[in-house]
Amino acid sequence: MKIVIFLLIVALVSGYAGGQRENDIEDNDFAEFEDFDDDFVAVTPGSPAAPTKANGGDRNKEAEVENGDFKEIDDSDDGYEDAIVEDEDSEFEHFHDEEEFEGFQGADSHIASDNQPIDPKAGEPKLTMAKVPMHFRTHWDSYWMEMIMIAGLFSYFVNFWLGKSKNTKLANLWLSTHKSLLEENFVLVGDDGKLENESHGLIKESESTFTLWCSGRTCCEGMLVELKMIKRQDLVAIIAGLLRPNQDQVHVKIEMSRDVMDTFVFCVATKKTATKMFKEQSDLSKFCTLVNKSDEKYKVPLGFCVLSEIPEASSGVLDSRMLAALNKYAPLIEYIHVSDQYCGVVQQEDTANLKQPEVKKMLMAGFNLPPNIDMETTKPLLILIFYLMERLKRFRLSKEAKAKADKTRARVEEQFLKNTHAARAEAAAQRREEKRKQEKERVMAEDDPEKQRRWEKKEQKRQAKKKAPKMKQLSIKAL
Repeated sequence: MKIVIFLLIVALVSGYAGGQRENDIEDNDFAEFEDFDDDFVAVTPGSPAAPTKANGGDRNKEAEVENGDFKEIDDSDDGYEDAIVEDEDSEFEHFHDEEEFEGFQGADSHIASDNQPIDPKAGEPKLTMAKVPMHFRTHWDSYWMEMIMIAGLFSYFVNFWLGKSKNTKLANLWLSTHKSLLEENFVLVGDDGKLENESHGLIKESESTFTLWCSGRTCCEGMLVELKMIKRQDLVAIIAGLLRPNQDQVHVKIEMSRDVMDTFVFCVATKKTATKMFKEQSDLSKFCTLVNKSDEKYKVPLGFCVLSEIPEASSGVLDSRMLAALNKYAPLIEYIHVSDQYCGVVQQEDTANLKQPEVKKMLMAGFNLPPNIDMETTKPLLILIFYLMERLKRFRLSKEAKAKADKTRARVEEQFLKNTHAARAEAAAQRREEKRKQEKERVMAEDDPEKQRRWEKKEQKRQAKKKAPKMKQLSIKAL
C-alpha cells in the first residue's frame, strides 16, 4: 500500500509539471502574432518603395510583380497616401544574418536590378528534412512510471482476491473438521441468538476474521471461537510478514457459570506472549506474579512461563494430562488463561469512574493452526479445552488458599477506593448540595413564612459552622 501511494504521488507531480508547461504556453497571449509579424517588412526612407518628395507627395508607387517583371502603377487616389510596398523577396532577409548562416549566398545574388527581371524562387533555400518515423514502440521507456503503477494495482487486486478466497477456505475447513465435536458438546453451534443471523455457521467479521458462537452446555454460559487468519488479502501485510512471520490462530473464550469455578487467576503461555499479557491484561497485572524457572517448578515445556496467583491453584490446573498435552502440542499452544476477575485490558486511571469494572469468570485459550493445513492435528486441543472445563468444575481450593485469595481481592478493592477517594468525596458533596437545593425549592414553594424563616436560620448556622476553624481535641491522662 505504501508503494502504491508513493507511485501515485510521483505520477501527480509529473502530471502537474507537464500541465504547468502547457499553461506557460497558453498564458502567452501574443504567441499567435509571432509568425504573423514575420510577413511584414519595414520600409526605410530612401528605398525604392518609399514615397519621396520627388513624387509630389500626393502620389505613391507600388511595385507589382507580374510574371517576374516589376510594373509601376500610378494611383492618384488620396486614400493610398500611406500605402506600403511589399517586396516578396523580403521574406528571405533573415538569411543575410552572417552570424547565423555562415558561407550562405544570400538572396542579393539572385535579385536583379530595377531594370532586369528576377526570379523570386531562385533565392529560396532548399532545405531537406529527414523523414524519421515516430513509432510508439520505440518510446516505451517514457511510460515506465505508468507501467509500475498499473502493475502494482493489478498485483494488489489479484492478491486481495486470492488471499480473501484462501482465508475463507481455511475457516470453512476448520469448521467442517471440528463441527462434529462441537455438536457433541453444545446444543447450538453457530447460533448467536440474533434474528438476522439465519445461517448457523461462521460469521465473517472481516476478510481475515471469522467468529463462531456455541451455547447449550452445563457449567458455562457459552463459547466464542474466533479465527484470526493472516491478512493474506493485504499485500503490504504479506510483505511485512516476510520480516516478522506470523501464523493463523484460533482464540477460544468460554464464560463460566458464576458458582462453578473457584476464585483464582492463572495463565500458562509462551514467554513472549506471557510478558505481553502480563502488561496488557488487567487481572494478570493485579493478581498474578511471573514465576521464574516455571519449567523446573511446574514441569512445563521449555519456552513456557506460568503466571500464578495461588501456587495451589496452578498445581491443580497443571495436572499430568495438561502437562502431557503441553509437551506434545507445544508448537500449537500459545496460551491458556483461567480467571475469575477477567475485565479485559488495562484501562487508564479515570478518577471519574467510581465503580470497579464488571468481572467475569472466564476460560480462554489461543492456538496456532498448523502451516500444512492439517486441521485434524488441532482436534486434541479443543478436546483439551473441554477437559479443562470439567476440571475447573470439580477443583476447589483449601481454606488457607481461599482465605489468601479473598485477602488479595480485598486489598485490590481497598486500593481502588483509595485512588478514587477524592472523586467519591466530590461526588458526595455534589449529591448533598443537590439535595439541599431541592429542599430549599420545596420550602420556598410553601406559603409558610415561619417555616421559611426556620430553614434560613438553620442554613446560616450550617454555613457558620463550615467556616469556623477546626479544633482538635486532645485527651490528657491524669497522673
